[in-house]
Amino acid sequence: MTDQLPPVRRLVSGDDADGRSSIVDDGPALDSSRTVPGRPGYRVTNLWTTLGTPAPVDQPDRVIEHRGIAPPANGTVIRVIDIPPESTDPEERKRQISASFSQMFTDADHRPDQRHPGMHRTDTVDYAIVLMGELVAIMDKDETVMRAGDILIQRGTNHAWANRSGKMCRIAFVLIDGKR
Repeated sequence: MTDQLPPVRRLVSGDDADGRSSIVDDGPALDSSRTVPGRPGYRVTNLWTTLGTPAPVDQPDRVIEHRGIAPPANGTVIRVIDIPPESTDPEERKRQISASFSQMFTDADHRPDQRHPGMHRTDTVDYAIVLMGELVAIMDKDETVMRAGDILIQRGTNHAWANRSGKMCRIAFVLIDGKR
């Protein structure tokens, strides 16, 4: 079993009745974290959603209600995913990744019989930021190793993620609702 990384700390700012700013929420984002029993070490933490554009800056926190991979219509979602090293056994890898899509990301256009069992597509623009560790971004034609500090702008393309490093990886995603 892979060791879990510490919970993600979420800080939220706000203005009081006099318009003075402060931190109104500071703590681990435990209520919006989800795991998949069939994929030990894999944890998704949704941190915030917006429900439209332009986003009301004083919108209340609705992240606990968010389900699926895609952001709300015309909105955004920011999430952090802890990704354990993937299994070297192809059948076990496929089973674990399929568990994630069938239990957590049912709204994704999942394509498990393609180049990698995690291949999928969403109608979003995603900013994928590796926070720690390394991850392989897999496309239809090629793949690229991403390390801490690397950022991929993923524009609705078919893709998958593979952690072949032997160590945990933490990656942040900002998904913006898009259209084709």
